[in-house]
Amino acid sequence: MARPEQVLILEPQHELKFRGPFSDVVTTNLKLSNPTDRNVCFKVKTTAPRRYCVRPNSGIIDAGTSINVSVMLQPFDYDPNEKSKHKFMVQSMIAPPEMTDMEGVWKEAKPEELMDSKLRCVFEMPVENEKMTNDIYMTWESSKMMSSSLLKSDASALPAKLMSSTLDDGEVKKIMEECKRLQMEAQRLREENKQIR
Repeated sequence: MARPEQVLILEPQHELKFRGPFSDVVTTNLKLSNPTDRNVCFKVKTTAPRRYCVRPNSGIIDAGTSINVSVMLQPFDYDPNEKSKHKFMVQSMIAPPEMTDMEGVWKEAKPEELMDSKLRCVFEMPVENEKMTNDIYMTWESSKMMSSSLLKSDASALPAKLMSSTLDDGEVKKIMEECKRLQMEAQRLREENKQIR
């Protein structure tokens, strides 16, 4: 028999984002909402229990309410080459009418009563992105300054080859577009980070 669909609404739905640097604890929030008219038991599990601290990691969400779960990633040495396999699972079930022992309820639960949702972990390193944006911006600024200084100088005194390579408008335009794109991406990441906090 297939498992029932998750009754809880998860925010975010598919992935937990952690923004570095990872030299300190990095916290992200997971909101669990119960839109039903019955109480729901939940448990939050991970494939890397030593790497995270989850509060609360289990409990009951009353009918029509929600709860915020703090997922705290412990400090570690970030390696961009290592694609993390960390995942979380939110397991839930409708709470029995007269529940006294939460552990007992989970032990006695039948597989067809359990619902689960999986989330993957995403690690973001903002320092490198912002540095890259700044580097491209600096390249664009120096290219712009070089172009304007060449325009001001006596153009006839410059070799034709230097003029064409320095004043290539297409190249400057490409750099400017890439710079704008990266600045917008950096801004988007900053706003996302503010929402997470």
